[in-house]
This record gives sequence, C-alpha cells and structure tokens, in this order.
Amino acid sequence: MHGLMRRLPRMTSLPVLAGAFVVVTLLAAGPLRDLDHALQAYWSRRYTPNWHEFLDTVPNAVAGQAVCLPALVAVAGWLAVRQRTWHPVLVALAAEGAFLVGVGGLKVLLARTSPAVGDGSFLSGGFLEHGWYGMAYPSGHAAEAVLVYGAAAYLVRTYSHPDLRVRTRTFWLVLLIAAGALLVAFYLGFHWPTDLVGGVLAGGMLLRLVVDVDRSVAARARDRQTGSSVPSSSASTMR
Repeated sequence: MHGLMRRLPRMTSLPVLAGAFVVVTLLAAGPLRDLDHALQAYWSRRYTPNWHEFLDTVPNAVAGQAVCLPALVAVAGWLAVRQRTWHPVLVALAAEGAFLVGVGGLKVLLARTSPAVGDGSFLSGGFLEHGWYGMAYPSGHAAEAVLVYGAAAYLVRTYSHPDLRVRTRTFWLVLLIAAGALLVAFYLGFHWPTDLVGGVLAGGMLLRLVVDVDRSVAARARDRQTGSSVPSSSASTMR
C-alpha cells in the first residue's frame, strides 16, 4: 500500500491523465462505440424499477453539485477559520471554476449525444439541438466525484496536517465515492460507459491542475518570504 501511495503522484501526473483522456476520447468516438451500445441500458428500470427514483435522487446525487459543492465549501470554510487564511476558500473556488469551465467546456465542445436522444455520436447537435442530452461526454457526475471531493481531501491533507493513517483514509474515501458514482450512473443508464471513464479522467486531470498550480504558488510565496527574511549582511556576503 505504501508503495502505491509513493507512485501515485507519478501515475496521476497531468501529462499522464491528459494523454489518457485523449486516448479514451478517440476510442469513444470510434472503436468503442459498439461496446458502449452493448453495455449501456437502463438497468435499474429493467431489474429494480421500484428503486429507480431512489437511486437517482439519493446515491446518484452524492456526486452532484447539490451535495458535493456544499461539502467542499464546508471543508474550505472550516479550514479557513481554523487556519485564519482565505487560501482554502480560493482553492475551492478554483476547483469549482475548473469544473464549470473545464468539464462544461469539454461537454459543449465535444457535443456527444446521450443514450436518451442519440447513438453517441460526437459533434452531433450539442446543447442547442438536444439541451443537456446533447453534451454527455465527459460525465459531469463522474468528474465531480473526483475533482470536487478530491479538492476537499487535498485541503484536509494540506491544512490539517493529518498523519499517514488519515491521509490514506482520505484517499480511499475519494476512491469509494468515485467508484460509487460510476456504478450508480452505469446502473441508471443515463450515460454511455465511456462517458463515465472520460469523466473520471477529466476530473482527475483538472484536480491535478488545481493542485499543481496551488503548490507552485505556495512554493513561490515561501521562496519570497525566505528571501526577504535573509539579513542584509548575510545577503551582501552571499553576493
């Protein structure tokens, strides 16, 4: 387990995730179309029709804006008050902005029809023709499960300075939420399966971008603070 945690930053680097997203998108647009059609169905209506509404309004909502955004705001607000800094709030705003602009932009740009209105073609009508059903890729719920809850976990790990056990638990918690979102969305059948895979990769890619930028800004701030704290005599000696 410790070996996996050490390799995780390299496995989830921005170039790796961006490359994987491009590959999955190209496969979804062509070679995997038949597999999408074979695996997609409204399984919950077929096998558990009495549970369909509950699955949609409760488990499926966990990865929706109505639940995940307040959770992120609560974590950021608590840490901001505790640490007396607005920085956690800024990170939360960056994560939400990344979702709205990044995932929303990809949805509009790729314009893939959902199972409800089309055959999963890309650049096929989009929002103007089909509304929300014309921008299925990548899945917003799958992306949010990774990006928003991942940002909350990042804030906890950065500002509350937890031990290794807590850090490991936050990793598994985000993983379980993302896995649950995928399984429920697949069972409900609202998306093509590759929409869900693309959503996870898009969410991970944007989360990595937010984290990398935040760490870079924090490192520059520390460098400036360290440089300004050097005594003038020491600075002249260094020159």
